[in-house]
Amino acid sequence: MNENRGSRYHRLRRRAVMASALAGAGWLILLIVSGGSGALAHAAGTATAALPPAAGRVVAIVMFVAIVRAGYEAATFPFTLFRGFLLDRKYGLSSEPFRVWIADHVKALALSLLLIVAAALVVSAATVRADRWWWAAAAAAFALAAIVLANLAPVVLMPLFYRFKPLEREALRERLLTLSERAGIKVLGAFEWGLGAKTSRANAALVGLGRTRRILVSDTLLSAYSDDEIEVILAHEIAHHIHYDIWSALALECAVLAVSLFAGDVMVRIAGPRFGIDGPSDLAALPLIALTAGLVSVLLTPVANAWSRHNERRADRFALALTERPAAFISAMRRLGAQNLADEHPSTAVFWFFHTHPTIDERIEAAKQFRAA
Repeated sequence: MNENRGSRYHRLRRRAVMASALAGAGWLILLIVSGGSGALAHAAGTATAALPPAAGRVVAIVMFVAIVRAGYEAATFPFTLFRGFLLDRKYGLSSEPFRVWIADHVKALALSLLLIVAAALVVSAATVRADRWWWAAAAAAFALAAIVLANLAPVVLMPLFYRFKPLEREALRERLLTLSERAGIKVLGAFEWGLGAKTSRANAALVGLGRTRRILVSDTLLSAYSDDEIEVILAHEIAHHIHYDIWSALALECAVLAVSLFAGDVMVRIAGPRFGIDGPSDLAALPLIALTAGLVSVLLTPVANAWSRHNERRADRFALALTERPAAFISAMRRLGAQNLADEHPSTAVFWFFHTHPTIDERIEAAKQFRAA
């Protein structure tokens, strides 16, 4: 097969992603069809029967979710290890020792368990209070939670995995802050993002909302890219805030989630009785809801990705217009594509299901046309 290093890397990564998804789905299917989900729900209910009803329900949900999540982790961990550590090490994208990677993985696992428990509690409450409209109420609650998490990410979540410090290059800091001010975006400050201790990838971001919004520039970007290149990369990130892309992405995700949960509700009502599931409010229904919602979300992925690529193209145009530095944009795209091992020539199916950004070649060609104009 005639493929470059980046294409080979992404092909192996996609296989690991799909294998992990199939293994996780297989675990949920096993729980459902074997009656394990119902047995586990019954055991959790029995174990908490002595507690007051409300407290007992909460504890039972925590127990149920913890066991289901543990099984899911056991089924998917080999593929996560391959994708997140072994493959990145092989292709020179990871610089962190295994002990650091596994520590980060444990932290991410704890966070995911906390969020899944919270989501299960929301779904449980919604099925009781909103009855047949529980899926809409749950989707609305998840949308609010996503807004809160977007605010908290730079001050609570990201520092769990990376170190940050004020950007020390004064000239570049002032240049980036001036660029943000000129675009009409208020930021808390500019910070150096310690990616280099874990990966060779380079990146910049404008994260947070409102008072938590801040500029992040990775140390891997600072060490190898010119100020012009960094400026045009940040201008692209600024565009997402100018055009409210974060809000539109949240709205689309909420819509996809609502459709997915509705499909879960339909599946539970139609197929649930075959597996001893009484309805959406039954604790045993959670794996079936998760499985169905996950499948629908996958099927709708091309829609979300197409919207994301639309936003990315618009952000590129904004960055070029704001900075008027097409040469810096082109060189930055080429270098980022090489450094981050971009998949330069994906197939149509891969492009629609896995690519949230246009290809590097498309972005460079658009910048060339801007320069010519």
